[in-house]
Amino acid sequence: MDLRIPSSPLTATHAASAARRAVAPRPAAEDGTGSAGFSTALRGALQSVSAAQDQSTALQREVQLENPSVSLEQTMVAIQKAQIGFQSVVHVRNRMVQAYSDIMNMQV
Repeated sequence: MDLRIPSSPLTATHAASAARRAVAPRPAAEDGTGSAGFSTALRGALQSVSAAQDQSTALQREVQLENPSVSLEQTMVAIQKAQIGFQSVVHVRNRMVQAYSDIMNMQV
């Protein structure tokens, strides 16, 4: 999940490259099985969300310092992307905890 905000207005070329990045195959797992595991995907998602939060924090700081090269709109979009990413990570965590609880309550 790539949450970077382009510094220039979105053009057809930017949209096409973003689409290619979104559907690009993930790297193979390190154990040589040829498929990326859930932990690898989860780690990548957490790093992406963390990067989005860091970017939104930096943009907020620049707006507060009245940097003319950073727009309020750009900052608000970055904040919203970070919030959406964080909410989705929380939902995944809640589903994982619920699945773990369900498995532990199964009778064998």
